Amino acid sequence: MEAKTNNFLETKPVGYLMRKYSIPCIISLLVAALYNIVDQLFIANADYLGSYGNAANTVVFPLTVVALAIAVCIGDGACAFVSIALGAGRKEDAHKAVGNAIVLVLISGVVLMTLYLLFMDPILAAFGGRVNEDTFHYAKEYFFWISIGVPAYMFGQAMNPIIRSDGSPRFAMACTVVGAIANCILDPLFIFGFKWGMMGAAVATILGQFLTAGLSIWYLFHMKAVKLGKTSFRLSGSIDKRFLMLGITSFLSQISLVAAMAAINNMLRKYGAADPVFGQAEYSQIPMAVVGIVMKFFQIIISIAVGLAAGCIPVVGYNTGAGRNDRVKELFTKLLISEAVVGAAATVLAVGFPKQIIALFGAAHESSYYTDFAVKSFRIYLCMMTLATVNKGCFIYLQAMGKAVPSMVISMVREIVFGVGFALILPIFFGLDGVLYSMPVSDILTFIIAAVICVRIYKELSPKPQNVQAY
Repeated sequence: MEAKTNNFLETKPVGYLMRKYSIPCIISLLVAALYNIVDQLFIANADYLGSYGNAANTVVFPLTVVALAIAVCIGDGACAFVSIALGAGRKEDAHKAVGNAIVLVLISGVVLMTLYLLFMDPILAAFGGRVNEDTFHYAKEYFFWISIGVPAYMFGQAMNPIIRSDGSPRFAMACTVVGAIANCILDPLFIFGFKWGMMGAAVATILGQFLTAGLSIWYLFHMKAVKLGKTSFRLSGSIDKRFLMLGITSFLSQISLVAAMAAINNMLRKYGAADPVFGQAEYSQIPMAVVGIVMKFFQIIISIAVGLAAGCIPVVGYNTGAGRNDRVKELFTKLLISEAVVGAAATVLAVGFPKQIIALFGAAHESSYYTDFAVKSFRIYLCMMTLATVNKGCFIYLQAMGKAVPSMVISMVREIVFGVGFALILPIFFGLDGVLYSMPVSDILTFIIAAVICVRIYKELSPKPQNVQAY
């Protein structure tokens, strides 16, 4: 029998394996998150853009997540399918899946770009863009150029997991890092040097995305395990259906965030208008700008939480298949502790140092109303991040153990039922503060459900007691 080449997953200490696999995953996710965050940092510190530019960035952000959701559905699904096909020796299926994924993501990118450009005004309005005229103007300027880059963005994001499936995780990470670095260099040049405003921020972003896409194209001509030919790009309904089904969980996890963000943005606009301060035209953009910053901070923390859990997937899967429940249980414990530590540290920062955080986003140029609302938002909206990170780790671990359906259902309950539901209901009773309370309330209720599931998982993983027969 052929020796298992990856049996170290069953023998190396689980703490070592967790660090080995999770750290690169965390870095990749953090770098991917930097695109929009870096834009907002430089926009906020440009005194000619300020909170209006911040609010515009917040409006457009969920629309970039729509593009990401489609891309990861194709890319993650193809990655899983290609890995399985290569493991089974079906190289023809593997190269067809890669070729089909390329065709599908290019078609999807062009279609989405066209829809965004044709229906820009109603789309932006649906995501709260009409909070005031200045915000809407900046949102249109930013969104136009971001839309132009959608095909390149989607292509780069979809190819990243496919490159990993070909055995090159470092090159996949490098593609993302190089694009993000380019964005960081070009943002201050275009915004402060050329005074291009929102257009400058968007152009810096899409140039970084084109660079990532270009490196991905180069790699496709130098793949190791998969060789592409003309037949690779001939669409196959059976193969496409199989790998898209594998990517549907990734799609739903991203698209559910879009629904939650749309609800939050619109409630901020509606109940901000009823507020005695933010109902005034010169301050009406502040709630959306501030909550956008809070969400970006949360995105950084949740990227770490997801990276910790996603890095454990190959270790969990291997040991589950090998029947090593003791190691699966040990890793689950270490993961939950790590998630709690990350969430607790983030909560200390958000609750204890909100003024220092918002200072990075140009608070010095804004009114005292901006600072006061930002401090309140950080301390209320993010007060339960410890539970949020543990919840996220639990969902992903469930999926890694092969329990994809309960993982997906609970995730949807958190993002749609709780995330959207409480964002719509609580403001009826608490006004603008109700939008802020929607986050911690959702995380508390989700944690109760996750805790029940964790107890069941521990029982499943614990050794069954042996029946002792008396003589």
